[in-house]
Amino acid sequence: MKFIKFLFVGIFFGIVLVKSEAVSWYRIYEMFKFQSFHMYGIIGSAVVLGIISIWALKKFKVKSIEGNEIKLMPKDKSFIRYILGGSIFGLGWALAGACPGPMYILIGTGVYSMLIVIAAAVLGTFVYGLLKNKLPH
Repeated sequence: MKFIKFLFVGIFFGIVLVKSEAVSWYRIYEMFKFQSFHMYGIIGSAVVLGIISIWALKKFKVKSIEGNEIKLMPKDKSFIRYILGGSIFGLGWALAGACPGPMYILIGTGVYSMLIVIAAAVLGTFVYGLLKNKLPH
C-alpha cells in the first residue's frame, strides 16, 4: 500500500507524455528526420530542468526523505562507453519508435505491439546480465 504514491506519479507521468505527444511514433519519426522541433523542445527543456535541479541539489545541500545528504557520483572519464551505449539506445529507440518509459505508456493507450518491444528489451537486459563480467566498464 505504501507504493500507491508511485503508481499515481506514474499515471500522471503517462498522461503528461500522452497529452504532449511525446509517445507518438509520428512525433519521434519527425524528430529522427529533423522535420519538427517538437521532440527537441521537450528533450531540451528536460535537460535544462535537469541542469537546474542538479545545481539546486548541490547549492542548497538538499536531503533525502530519510534525512541523508544526497551525494552525486563524479563524472566518469570514459567517453567511448557513452558513445557506444547511446548509439545502441538510439538505434533501439529509432527501430521501436519508443524509449523504455513510453513503451509501457503505449501499452496503456492500446498499442499492444509494444509487448514485443518490451519482451525484446527484457531479453536484452538478460543477455547483458550474462555478459556484463566480460564487457569493459
